[in-house]
Amino acid sequence: MIVLPRLYPILDAGCFPNTLGLITAAEELVSAGATLIQYRNKSGDARAMLEQARELRRQLRAQAPAPHVRLIMNDRADLCILADFDGVHVGQDDLSPESVRRIIGPDRWLGVSTHNPEQLLEADQTSADYLAIGPVFSTFSKDRPDPVVGLEGMRRTRQLTRKPLVAIGGITRANAASVIEAGADSVAVISDLLRDPGKSAEEFFRILR
Repeated sequence: MIVLPRLYPILDAGCFPNTLGLITAAEELVSAGATLIQYRNKSGDARAMLEQARELRRQLRAQAPAPHVRLIMNDRADLCILADFDGVHVGQDDLSPESVRRIIGPDRWLGVSTHNPEQLLEADQTSADYLAIGPVFSTFSKDRPDPVVGLEGMRRTRQLTRKPLVAIGGITRANAASVIEAGADSVAVISDLLRDPGKSAEEFFRILR
């Protein structure tokens, strides 16, 4: 079974003015101690996504001294392979986990987003390495978010699976500790890492020790 870091940063390309801004944020996160980063791009332009993902991988590999950082591709198993990423994360409307597993093979990480107990139990039966549940709190990172799970929902979810569990949705430095206490192994964060990513990540790590 894999071991997730407490902090799971998600870099959404739509939050940055250009590739340089995204890569700079990634480098700051890694310097602060991040060992797992998800690259998310909802633009739909596969060629641009691949170019950006490859540049992100190249720059992080060149960073010195650089600990190994796992890069996870959001949604796209094909781009995960082409960009030489370390795994892929899919949602309920993407390819099935087993279809993704056939594409990426046995060694890359596979994560699956779920939004209620039924979806989580179904995903638990797949070859997914970890499961995500959310939104735990209200979030503005999606146009049509699913119903809020809440901390009590997080506690109930923890009882349904032995796989590593990532909490996502509206998680900030103010509430992250409560999410871990409710049973999450890791917290996925987008918005609360945008401003000064390195220092923000350091604060998360201090809170989540």
